[in-house]
Amino acid sequence: MSNLVKLNVIGLTYSQTQSSAYALVLGEENGSRRIPIVIGSAEAQSIAMHLQSLTPSRPLTHDLFVELMVGYKISLVSVIIYKFEKEIFYSELLFNDADGKQVKIDSRTSDAVALAVRAQCPIFTTEEIMTETSVFFDEDDIEADEDDLEENILQTPDEPKSQKENINILNVDELQSMLENAIREENYEKANLLSEEIKKRKSDETKTAE
Repeated sequence: MSNLVKLNVIGLTYSQTQSSAYALVLGEENGSRRIPIVIGSAEAQSIAMHLQSLTPSRPLTHDLFVELMVGYKISLVSVIIYKFEKEIFYSELLFNDADGKQVKIDSRTSDAVALAVRAQCPIFTTEEIMTETSVFFDEDDIEADEDDLEENILQTPDEPKSQKENINILNVDELQSMLENAIREENYEKANLLSEEIKKRKSDETKTAE
């Protein structure tokens, strides 16, 4: 397959086309084009958990898959998004088995990316797909959407309104305690966002100290 374009994971944001879904934003390496791919919340959580180095209380499906790969000496060589048809991206996984034989397996793109970030393997698409589907994404807009995402997810229905409003005045230790509880409860979406808030607070403290 010629004219492949290497992609990096840029971030996750709200889907503008489907409710209760997210957009996985992939960007070409050394370029400004971006591809938004609509994925489900479970896959979005799985990708975000790994990108933020959060360890779930029990392994997620994608973690188990990678453990099986390691156990059977199978390596994930690359992910290729090879087709875009009727608003759906199609991907394939390229593996090397224990004997060095290459095997291709068709996959949903969301699962393929969740595995790719864990296996640290490259993600590619074709120039044709890039030309057809890419848009300009301002990274500041993605960060703004993630702020809105955090506000909405942290404000779960079973939390009192006063607790929701006080989230911004909690200190890092209190946020860390909430993060640990969210992981124990397997509320990974909330855990992702609490982790981001903690990182932001610590970064702000470092900048202030400088």
